[in-house]
Amino acid sequence: MRLLVTGGCGFIGTNFIHHLLESDPTVHIVNLDKLTYAGNRGNLAHLEGPGSRYTFVQGDIANAELVRHLLGSHAIEAIVHFAAESHVDRSIVDSAPFIHTNVVGTHVLLEAAREMGIHRFVHVSTDEVYGSLGPDEPPFTEDTPLAPNSPYSASKAASDLLALAFFHTYGLPVLVTRCSNNYGPYQFPEKLIPLAFRRASRGEPVPIYGDGGNVRDWIYVLDHCAGVEAALRRGLPGRVYNFGGDAERTNLEVVGTILDLLGASRSLIRFVTDRPGHDRRYAMNSRRAKAELGWQPTTDFPTGIAHTIRWYQTHPNWLESVESGAYRQFMDSWYTKERGV
Repeated sequence: MRLLVTGGCGFIGTNFIHHLLESDPTVHIVNLDKLTYAGNRGNLAHLEGPGSRYTFVQGDIANAELVRHLLGSHAIEAIVHFAAESHVDRSIVDSAPFIHTNVVGTHVLLEAAREMGIHRFVHVSTDEVYGSLGPDEPPFTEDTPLAPNSPYSASKAASDLLALAFFHTYGLPVLVTRCSNNYGPYQFPEKLIPLAFRRASRGEPVPIYGDGGNVRDWIYVLDHCAGVEAALRRGLPGRVYNFGGDAERTNLEVVGTILDLLGASRSLIRFVTDRPGHDRRYAMNSRRAKAELGWQPTTDFPTGIAHTIRWYQTHPNWLESVESGAYRQFMDSWYTKERGV
């Protein structure tokens, strides 16, 4: 299989590419990534080189000419679309990049896939498109009405509907996957778990929005990657598949677990002003994915969070390079070297 992965230098995309190349010796992957602030080419640099089954291309998914060229020149058969602006706080400050990448970029990919006869298109989305749950409401199913509450989640809901419309209108073999909160290696340190880890490791205050009672269903990133692969190989076009970790935790519980693993005091916790429109609870019903795809999360939260903390502890250079911006200097020098400048 020859596969185009968009946004493969981000957190989930990086893990997916590692996962697929390790599990399938026949797959060839082209990774198209714009390398915005959260994209780190260094995550996958060791895979590049002559004879590799992995090719990196820097570019914007909203560049129609580039996308069509890549699909044709690499004989791409399927697309797995991770590329997205994904941070809620950033979308509140400036929503324009979210519309450009998540809506316009997705539309460009869909049009190119239709034109080039792509056999499979997996559009990776989020539980945030469903809105917020009350404390006693049942988890989201694939039939839950969409009710996004932030510019980010609204842009993802729009892209989901576009993708499904291309299936129903044009017969493009599109599937949509929606996952709960991911955690694991390579996550950009503005997110809750790596943020709590790095601050607690230094004995610095760990901020938590509001009262810390916001609930998320946490899924270990490699369980999510296995779900995306299952959808790619066995999913029914036109279907939506939810992936959850069956691990609902409040933000306060998550941070408390990290502090305990580090042997740090819970007195480091600082409650800060809540973000505008902060959804109270997400939870996912993954029954369809389990029944139709044969998928199951295999990493429970205590195991996954311990693995994650150990990864950050054993990869201090990665975290330091991201925090300092050195990873971007690495990418710039790599780019210059490859072109003999």
